[in-house]
Amino acid sequence: MSLHPVFAPDAVAVITGAADGIGLAAAHRYAAFGMHVLMADSQADKLTWAADAVRAAAGPGVAIETMTLDVSQFEQVLALKEFAFQRFSRVDVLMNNAGTSAPTSAWSAHTQWQRIIAVNLGGIVHGVQAFTADMLAQARPALIINTGSKQGITNPPGNPAYNVSKAGVKSLTESLQHELRNTPGAQVSAHLLVPGYTWTGLTRQRLAEKPDGAWLPAQVVDYMLDAIARGSFYIICPDNEVCRADDAKRMVWAAYDMAEDRPPLSRWHGGYQQAFKDFEP
Repeated sequence: MSLHPVFAPDAVAVITGAADGIGLAAAHRYAAFGMHVLMADSQADKLTWAADAVRAAAGPGVAIETMTLDVSQFEQVLALKEFAFQRFSRVDVLMNNAGTSAPTSAWSAHTQWQRIIAVNLGGIVHGVQAFTADMLAQARPALIINTGSKQGITNPPGNPAYNVSKAGVKSLTESLQHELRNTPGAQVSAHLLVPGYTWTGLTRQRLAEKPDGAWLPAQVVDYMLDAIARGSFYIICPDNEVCRADDAKRMVWAAYDMAEDRPPLSRWHGGYQQAFKDFEP
């Protein structure tokens, strides 16, 4: 596997949502590269177990640190940044990965809406705001990886709060990368990680066993590493059910709802379902 140069011994990664799923898989992979990892999560007991597992698998001299925090609280994310730079004097990879979900509809579940937006979008805004200036000041290559979702692109019906939060992550990360590439001397790049169907803590809340169609978190991380090495900004991960070409068709169809003045979410609209099937054979 070819790698971006930041994934190297003694480099430092900070990961939120690191106690499970993609965040935990990334911590394992980074530690295997000889990187030091600061793992952050809101679930203290689960984080302790996860960090012990990463330490047990890491090589000698690799430091694995933890911090329990709520990413929706900006002062706590600022404290994470301060601890990272005090402990390691550098941050080479920031992975804003913490997320949550709960059932919502467009006009109900106001408390769930508030929490989902605060964590999924606010947490990533806080990570970007807290870390970016200090990472730029290092004057060496570094990465900011924000975890989005296909639901933030194609907006499927069923959980509008989650979709809105992830659409915001997409917009934020696009703007971040534009600003970084237009900042003189900047060596930090941003990337939007968009997992496919993945067996994580969120899917385990609904299902007792891993579905055949779901990828394991480690597969997502490996795909991400390859994509970053290629210079990709949009890291649209396939899974065992949907290939990259089908994802592209679904994204194009969604964009054309507006361009062609179709009803929103026409992919799920009875009058357009056959047209979509013909479009995506």
